[in-house]
Amino acid sequence: MAASTPLKVVVFLGTVKENRLGLRVARFVMAQLEKTGHDATLFDPADKKLPLLEKAAFFYREGEEKPAVLAEMEQQVRAADAYIVVSGEYNHSIPPALANMMDYFGGSCYAYKPSGIVCYSPGIYGGMRAAMQLRCFLGELGCLSVSNIFGIPRVHQALGEDGSPIDSHMESGAEKLIKDLDWHAHAMRNHRQTAGKPT
Repeated sequence: MAASTPLKVVVFLGTVKENRLGLRVARFVMAQLEKTGHDATLFDPADKKLPLLEKAAFFYREGEEKPAVLAEMEQQVRAADAYIVVSGEYNHSIPPALANMMDYFGGSCYAYKPSGIVCYSPGIYGGMRAAMQLRCFLGELGCLSVSNIFGIPRVHQALGEDGSPIDSHMESGAEKLIKDLDWHAHAMRNHRQTAGKPT
């Protein structure tokens, strides 16, 4: 889809546990975004190491110095045109590392931009129970999820450790989600630029 500048997409990875399968999903998603000309940034909670949330980015008052990693992440979230959330499910729910990381940033950072959900599991449901809860969570943040959800069952059989697709349907599934996200992201970016945001 043509645009004057590439869409900026922040990809949130939602797991930090040992031998996590989510990293291969995030690598795959990043490769698909880069292949389609997006300006993509990965937020991996294992790398960012944000502590259990005590003080969100928007609680810092003027003159207070934010931790450098938090200030940089806030700027990238605010500058993004769209978001993709890569999530497994913990106890059939949203992984705590994902909610903790995203909650650091207020609704004004996410507002009037779309999000896409990529969920996975080693079982047959592909993380869909967490995806249903993520729809509510993302809506409350202000970045409504697009209708297409890319669910990956038996993820260990679908992707290699480096994120390379094993299952032939992986790339077509990603393409559908990205096209859906792009349509909304372009429309919302154009309207933000011409009409601004409600005050």
